[in-house]
Amino acid sequence: MIACCHCIVAQDLSLYQKRMLIRGHDTLRYRILYPENYHKSKKYPLIVFLHGSGERGRDNEAQLMHGGALFVKPEIRRNFPAIVIFPQCPPNVAWSNFMYEKGAWTFITDGQQPAPQQLVKQLIDSLADRRVINKKRIYLGGLSLGGIGTYDMLGRYPGYFSAAFPICGACNIPWFLEHANNVPMWIFHGGKDNVVPPDSDRELFKALMTRGATDVMYTEYPQAGHNSWDSAFAEPKLLPWLFSDRKRKKK
Repeated sequence: MIACCHCIVAQDLSLYQKRMLIRGHDTLRYRILYPENYHKSKKYPLIVFLHGSGERGRDNEAQLMHGGALFVKPEIRRNFPAIVIFPQCPPNVAWSNFMYEKGAWTFITDGQQPAPQQLVKQLIDSLADRRVINKKRIYLGGLSLGGIGTYDMLGRYPGYFSAAFPICGACNIPWFLEHANNVPMWIFHGGKDNVVPPDSDRELFKALMTRGATDVMYTEYPQAGHNSWDSAFAEPKLLPWLFSDRKRKKK
């Protein structure tokens, strides 16, 4: 039975097609999942998910380790038809520029973003230009390294994403509030996270509430450590919230 279950999971993840985007000397490997009964003439919502540091590589497989199984569930594909992309960040680079020294984060928000983030944005733009996706329904999520990258992309491209779900991430709060305080978000974190402590997300949520944000939620799992993503992916209201009609109108 165990072998059978592993076979089913592997078969499901194989629904994600392997692709590459090459720009000059840079390559973005990614997996893309199309909706059931996909029609080329129809524009679909897009979900982009940025993985954590442990899934970096060049195998174009590891990035599906966390979250990949969610979107191939038959009921999810049936009720939330969308194009889903899991890009893979190469080793020794990140989705955004930051430093972590002696327990302190420094987020570098000026200057050019890393090549993997640039390529992700170019990939989304190419899908929009080809009218494959609905530009008013582009959703972004990420965990840990990808959660940090999610905040960075939200701030760099204000109004581009319709909603986001960062998991165990962190950001430059004043910079984020200046550039992306209107984006609908559902933030997740573990209360006992000692890799990316929850302080930044707590403070960000508090600041957003003070500013009167109307479509931001924060869920903290008191007993969870860094792995808060399993609980986040298990939230039954995550996708209904993400796909809700109020996200379609960009501010």
